[in-house]
Amino acid sequence: MKNCFLARGREFPLTRTYVMGILNVTPDSFSDGGKYFSPRQAVARALELEKEGADLLDIGGQSTRPGYRPISPEEEWARLAPVLPEVLARTKLALSVDTFYPQVAQKALEAGAHIINDVTGFGEDMLRAVAGSGCGCVVMCPLGGEEGEKGGEIFQRVREFFLERREAAARQGIPEACLCLDPGIGFGKTPEENLQLIAGVEKTKLPGIAYLMAASRKRVTGMVCGNPPFEQRLPATLAAHTAAILGGADLVRVHDVKEAVQAAKMADALKGARKGETPWTSFS
Repeated sequence: MKNCFLARGREFPLTRTYVMGILNVTPDSFSDGGKYFSPRQAVARALELEKEGADLLDIGGQSTRPGYRPISPEEEWARLAPVLPEVLARTKLALSVDTFYPQVAQKALEAGAHIINDVTGFGEDMLRAVAGSGCGCVVMCPLGGEEGEKGGEIFQRVREFFLERREAAARQGIPEACLCLDPGIGFGKTPEENLQLIAGVEKTKLPGIAYLMAASRKRVTGMVCGNPPFEQRLPATLAAHTAAILGGADLVRVHDVKEAVQAAKMADALKGARKGETPWTSFS
């Protein structure tokens, strides 16, 4: 299907912005580490995010914050295994699993996950692990600009990474409609590069392929606002994501779902207004 993100039977036409809620079942994530570490807390949070309007849920069993301590695939899966079946059974959300381990991705897909979100960009082992599953693949670019490059070259490097990964996915029989590209805000990039990527989505977006922006509460949203605590970065996050949506982002990955849903609707209305469209039939 053209201009649609596909994930194991779930279809997301690229006609509006989708909100992906974050659920970290970790003790050490940068913003909410430990809050939803127990399976009971995690499932309760998933239900809450669905009620707030999330379209998708991204569950991670390992923190990838700066300076994180890697855990083994076995430990990561032990955190995810009790949560995934419960969330799948008790919500209608499309479920994404945030992992860079192919063996964890395979187990998650066997458990019923719809999407794999790999912050290392879907190397060959990961592509082989998911090939044939029909799952959605969030392909994040972990690269920054090369030393000595002039400002703006980050766009070329990220776009070239996306093009190369698209070709690699095609070799494994993974269709473009199953891909979702993420520029990797906060991963290997300078503050200036992060800002450029948020403001210039159209410069790295590939036509017809879903695009995810994931700046929620990250360092870049604090640096320009006096470095408030993580939980006080909602206004900056909404501003960053709104700019990204207006530039062409199709999904946003967020901690604060209720607010993000409202902001995304407004951003979509503004995009429609550019085309002369009216987003409502009556005022309420």
